[in-house]
Amino acid sequence: IMILDVDKNTFGPEVLEAPGKILVDFYGDGCVPCAALMPHIHAMEPKYPTIKFCALNTTKARRLAISQKILGLPVIAIYENGVMIDSRVKEEATPESCEEMIKSHA
Repeated sequence: IMILDVDKNTFGPEVLEAPGKILVDFYGDGCVPCAALMPHIHAMEPKYPTIKFCALNTTKARRLAISQKILGLPVIAIYENGVMIDSRVKEEATPESCEEMIKSHA
């Protein structure tokens, strides 16, 4: 299963303006922890059908990332009604802590 890749043009309609809860995996080119975490996040998608899973490459969307207060990577965030309501950042973004967060919103 491929999670939806969003970019600076589709982030608004797919995340900020979309209904329900949306997980965004913020990653960057050459970010080793991001690459290590991503398969774990992808594997959680089928377990939590009530949450829409997306990924954003911040290397190609720097201004957008800054506007969302993404200052270090990786960031796994949950959005609802256009607002980030929860996140795990950098060292906190372990597969276990991310799944705990996802479970609490599912």
